[in-house]
Parts: sequence; structure tokens; C-alpha cells
Amino acid sequence: MPPQYKLFTINIYDHQAAEEELNRFLRSVRVLAIQKELVVQGERVCWAFAVEYLEDVAVTAAFGSAKDGRKRIDYRELLPPEDFAIFARLREWRKEVADREAVPVYTVFTNEQLARIAGERVMTIAALSALDGVGEARLSKYGEAVVALVRDLHEQQRQATS
Repeated sequence: MPPQYKLFTINIYDHQAAEEELNRFLRSVRVLAIQKELVVQGERVCWAFAVEYLEDVAVTAAFGSAKDGRKRIDYRELLPPEDFAIFARLREWRKEVADREAVPVYTVFTNEQLARIAGERVMTIAALSALDGVGEARLSKYGEAVVALVRDLHEQQRQATS
């Protein structure tokens, strides 16, 4: 099921009800990304939030319980086969890097970030930098390797279908 989007605005002077509505919504869905912006229009000042999420039905179908109570996503179910193939290869690359650096895999990239990279076919540093949570440190450390890997995998898939 594709991601959905919902917009919220929270007036900074009268925010309690809107905050409660946003928090209630966030607890009911699987959040993929949140973009926020401070909006000033004359005397009106508010926060605007764009929430990318999976509906509760998708959450129930796609996620299984983890030992710590969090829900786990099954990317094989959510991604088309060609995107999942790229995602799986990116996970292998991430594991190799994490092992070499002796760090947890999520410090390299999260599963959500890898799924976005695969699904959006991120093949430039600029596109990679636009992803939520990908800052200068990740870009400088892993950016070139990731975009090169995605380019190669994309080209292999293109040649295989030609």
C-alpha cells in the first residue's frame, strides 16, 4: 500500500487542541517521515506539519511485533520486487560497512532510509541529501558509495529487462 499524506497546522498561540489531534493521529499510524515549517502570515504564526504515513490497515498487515514491542515492517510486502532487490542489496552493503566500522547498522542508514533510497532510485548526492535524517555526516561518509551502488543496480535491472 502506498504512503499517505496528512497536513496539520498548529497555531503557536492556541495550540493545545491541535497538538492533541496531531499526537493522537501519530499514535494511530506508522509514520514514515515528517516535514515541519514555521509559517508566518502577518499576525498568524503557526507550525505546519506534513506527515507521510501508512494507514492503520497497512500497519496491521505489514508489521509484525518485535521483541521490544515495536512493530516491524516487511519491506518485501511494501516494495515492488525490483525496488526490494535494491533495498536488499543496500542492506547487505550497510551490514558490511557497519561490521567494518564496528557500529550498529542503523547508524549507517535506517531501514526506512534504505527503502526510500531504493524506492526513489536515489542516484545523486542532492537526492540523497533531501531524505529525512540524511545529513552532512552520512553524506560525506557514505553518499558516494550509496549513489554509485544504486546507479549500478538500476543499470543492471535496466539491462536485464532490455
